[in-house]
Amino acid sequence: MSDKKQLSGAGGFAAGALAACGAVTVTNPIEIVKTRLQLQGELAARGQAQKVYTGLFQALKVILQNEGIRGWQRGLGCAYFYQIGLNGCRLGFYEPIQRLTSGLFLGDANKSNLAINVFAGASSGIMGAIAGSPFFLVKTRMQSYSPVFQVGTQTHYKNLWDGLSSIFKAEGFKGLYRGVDSAILRTGAGSSVQLPIYNYCKSVIEQYKLAEGPAQHLMSSAVSGLGVCIVMNPWDVIMTRMYNQRGNLYNGLVDCLVKTVKIEGPMALYKGFFAHLMRIGPHTILTLTFMEQTRKLLMLIEGVN
Repeated sequence: MSDKKQLSGAGGFAAGALAACGAVTVTNPIEIVKTRLQLQGELAARGQAQKVYTGLFQALKVILQNEGIRGWQRGLGCAYFYQIGLNGCRLGFYEPIQRLTSGLFLGDANKSNLAINVFAGASSGIMGAIAGSPFFLVKTRMQSYSPVFQVGTQTHYKNLWDGLSSIFKAEGFKGLYRGVDSAILRTGAGSSVQLPIYNYCKSVIEQYKLAEGPAQHLMSSAVSGLGVCIVMNPWDVIMTRMYNQRGNLYNGLVDCLVKTVKIEGPMALYKGFFAHLMRIGPHTILTLTFMEQTRKLLMLIEGVN
């Protein structure tokens, strides 16, 4: 990512989207567990919630036993479209925004600082959140649905198109963007730290010659994934609940936050943290590692030397 060779906006978008789709194929089962853990005990007083899922590995086992392999990959098609929108923007537009901002404020597009890196990460992340919001909405509802154990509001869609068309018929275009404000906060928070941490770690590793090649990308991605998870998990819980609701269980983002903390306690905002970390850690590692390779491929296609 510190490479001075630049892809076009379209090339960067494609490289980011391809890398993210490869990563989500591996991590989708953990995303399903994270979603259900975050919904389990929704608005139930502490100690009164019935726990179907007690942890990541137990939940994976329960889903496999009761829903089969297909249960592990619920909403995968939606996840692909979401990753294309989210990470195509987040990873593809990060460098163009960074360079533009550096040129405006520092007079040199090749220079940067922490504030510019955070701004570029947050801006590209918000763009991705808006682009991917309808797909995440359907994905959340498909992944929360279980024919055996009901956790949270249950909505059954046959596929992505069925979900999008059902929501549009019932709620109009506005319904497709239900909860997008929570998505903007979640993704903006995560994106503001993901690439800055990754690039900082990578530069430190290069400076002290701690590793090189794939090992360098792996180490940088691992640290980045932990940082993202810590910052993003509270907003991830709120977003999951906002997207999964039908009707007006929550009047908005603030109402969801207040009700969750008031009824379930502050630690409810870190429900599913371990599953989130186990999802976002490998996902970040795979995405950013794949990104190094997809960038090289797109550079060859675009003829960037």
